[in-house]
Amino acid sequence: MNFLHSMTTHTEGIRPTRSANWRSLDGIVGVFWDAEGETGARGYYLSPDPRILFFFNDISSHIGMASSAGVSSSHYRPMSRAIYVPPGMPLWTSFSSAHRFSHLDIHLHRDRLIRFLSPSFGRAASQAILQRPAEVQDVSAIEALARLLVEELRRPGHHPLHAENLVGCIVTGLLDLPEKERKEAKGRLTQAQMNRLCGRLNSQSDHRLSVAEMAETVGLSESWFATVFKETTGQTPSQWQLANRIDRAKDFLRTSELTIAVIAAQLGFSDQAHLTNAFRQTVGETPAAWRRAQKKREH
Repeated sequence: MNFLHSMTTHTEGIRPTRSANWRSLDGIVGVFWDAEGETGARGYYLSPDPRILFFFNDISSHIGMASSAGVSSSHYRPMSRAIYVPPGMPLWTSFSSAHRFSHLDIHLHRDRLIRFLSPSFGRAASQAILQRPAEVQDVSAIEALARLLVEELRRPGHHPLHAENLVGCIVTGLLDLPEKERKEAKGRLTQAQMNRLCGRLNSQSDHRLSVAEMAETVGLSESWFATVFKETTGQTPSQWQLANRIDRAKDFLRTSELTIAVIAAQLGFSDQAHLTNAFRQTVGETPAAWRRAQKKREH
């Protein structure tokens, strides 16, 4: 299948550091880049085709990402090492600090991907899979495959079928396939989805996520997310977020000399009294009393 991928791209402050290596396969285009972005660099990317981004170094503390327009840079979530972007889904990136990175882009023809998945999952399920974004920070299961694919882009040494099969293995290792869907059908989020939620909450600790934002993070509808979230955690999204913010407050109280008012501001509480009341209801004592008790235990 001859395939010429299409991409709308707007970048500021990002540039390649060497010529890209690329190769066209059956319904697949693979591109390997070395690039760098300066502090404050930005990017916008939109493709009608499904695609996979794989980074060969950890960029989570340097590059943020968002899938919705109008989101301020402070509310971008950390970019994961491997990302599946569904067809037609925009992606914004923002650099909080200058960084060099190497990454692999895999552009896939929609029909080619459906043809690959359909024997195992059927056409309807395959089409649904294509619409679900996926993000993975722990890439140990697919990094070796990605490196082998880069070698085939740089110096083709095998039949194209070899590179195409490498892409297939990367796809099955990254996409949210029906084995996970069956867990969701039973009313539970997957561990990968919970990891994405925790990562976004930690990256936006001064901002309380709405149910809609949490649902968007894991690729579910708002109503379905609210149902399966409680089945998974035993808590409502608001209760879960509050528990996480109280845990973060404990970390600050135990490991820093920040005032309670400053901690409250950093964690998105309206003021010191708001944090104190929430902390007392959850822990059973005020932040100040809890901090004093911790210091006594340490001595």
